[in-house]
Amino acid sequence: MSLTAISCVEAGRHGKHAGLRPSRTRVPHPCFRGSVAFRRWLKLKSVISATRSDSVTSGLSAGIHQKKLEKQKAATLIASDCSLTSGCFLLQVFNSKTAELLSHHQVEIRQSFPKEGWVEEDPREILQSVYECMERTCEKLTQLNIDISNIKAIGVTNQRETTLVWDRRTGEPLYNAIVWLDLRTQSTVERLISKTPGRNKNHLKHKTGLPISTYFSAVKLRWLLDNVPEVREAVESNRALFGTVDSWLIWCLTGGACGGVHCTDVTNASRTMLFNIHTLNWDPELCRYFGVPMEILPRVRSSSEIYGLMCLGDQSAALVGQMCFQDGQAKNTYGTGCFLLRNTGSKPVMSDHGLLTTVAYKLGRDKPACYALEGSVAIAGAVVRWLQDNLGIIGSSEELEQCAASVGTSYGCYFVPAFSGLYAPYWEPSARGIICGLTQFTNKNHVAFAALEAVCFQTREILDAMNQDSGIPLSQLQVDGGMTSNRLLMQLQADILCIPVVKPSMPETTALGAAMAAGAAEGVSVWSLRSEDLNEATCDKFEPQINPEESELRYARWKKAVQKSMNWETTEPLSNGNGGRPGDTHTHTHTHTHTHTHICGS
Repeated sequence: MSLTAISCVEAGRHGKHAGLRPSRTRVPHPCFRGSVAFRRWLKLKSVISATRSDSVTSGLSAGIHQKKLEKQKAATLIASDCSLTSGCFLLQVFNSKTAELLSHHQVEIRQSFPKEGWVEEDPREILQSVYECMERTCEKLTQLNIDISNIKAIGVTNQRETTLVWDRRTGEPLYNAIVWLDLRTQSTVERLISKTPGRNKNHLKHKTGLPISTYFSAVKLRWLLDNVPEVREAVESNRALFGTVDSWLIWCLTGGACGGVHCTDVTNASRTMLFNIHTLNWDPELCRYFGVPMEILPRVRSSSEIYGLMCLGDQSAALVGQMCFQDGQAKNTYGTGCFLLRNTGSKPVMSDHGLLTTVAYKLGRDKPACYALEGSVAIAGAVVRWLQDNLGIIGSSEELEQCAASVGTSYGCYFVPAFSGLYAPYWEPSARGIICGLTQFTNKNHVAFAALEAVCFQTREILDAMNQDSGIPLSQLQVDGGMTSNRLLMQLQADILCIPVVKPSMPETTALGAAMAAGAAEGVSVWSLRSEDLNEATCDKFEPQINPEESELRYARWKKAVQKSMNWETTEPLSNGNGGRPGDTHTHTHTHTHTHTHICGS
């Protein structure tokens, strides 16, 4: 997932300011040309080029609210979020002086499930959602009497590991985007691990910070090369480009086949398993291991610089949006999955307890990289959709909270939603979902409560591992994401962690972080990230309300349930790759997880 800022100048290669020159005209994707959005896009490009050199002072207040403003000269920043969390593309506009949310628009992105465990998105639909959001946002800004000539940068935050390959000559995707949650590569993973000494899934961790897993891009790319002839032929004829969602959007928005910029940033690159997190470059040895030609890889940039565009992975953007700039600060994002990141400063910390070592951000070409420990949970908010769409026991996320609150306990029922295996700290792809501890007294309300507890228990497992790796227990947890609107969930989280949980008034801090990094880029410089310029956010604080002994007892029984979920699935033969061309059928407008979920008693 990733942040991108678009400017109408390109940085020069020599001298401090030698490169601040107008960029050549970029031609958008053909589906955008001729539209109202295209005309406004061209107008916006010319306006920004003309006003680019204006200096604007800036500060940050993280208390976000929306109001109608008079026409103003304060710089505005666009942040766009292409995320599986809500299955949509979200565009938000912020005031750089006050961090006020000025306008927003959201478009749903459909997902397809051609086979069990497969999750795909159409790259063309992702791109079209961006164009639609641009058009609608321009209309809303006009209604608010806000001059679009004040827009200085555009930030895009998106799915990090989601993998795309497209034709550099035609601009057409060669296959649907394979989403980070997709499980089709389990056989590929096992084959790759068999090549390592002692069949060690952590064999590449010293360079990548990551275990060999279905989660990361290199494995998905290897599957495409093995199973999709169009991809293999395009690579052999030097027509293929690889990227995560940020690379695809950047390339298309800066001209596509007519000279688009093929790039990514360090945070997205660090999730591919092809990137050395110490040298901050693509690693030839890693590329040889996965059989990936380096010619198809995007150029890696920092997360905040002027080169036409800038990028930052979504969870890294959330870390910035939560203002976790100090070593030891941490945040957890509750979306489709959970993503807990802890800032470890300028040196990568290798985990001995099942966590990932990743690049948190690099806020400038000449600035040092900042690293983080990360724990990733595959299924969090997705369990709500599963209860709603697959079992039909609730009608909405609000009803889930009501059902759970009506009983206030799971009554000994435990739910392990391992629909896509278990991620951190286990990295066990053979696990599948179970509901256990059932009695004749158990009803849907207890299952609803157990589902919320499952999100909290998974976070507890990651936090325990993080505390062990760092040696310093976290004193409070900062949270964000759509699920944080569930107050019962936040209270349960505080009870299970035995530390306070702090939620900012604006739960979607990912887009705010994207805008902050975009505005802080040298040459844009309308947002200061210095600690003395950052004001405190308005927050809700949830204190633990149960005694630690009760919390530990419930957690121990959860761990027992986790062990029962393992070793359910075996490796299936390699697929021939049919059914994944862009625009294929089997498309749903909601998340529908096709998995075996085992309901058993203990």
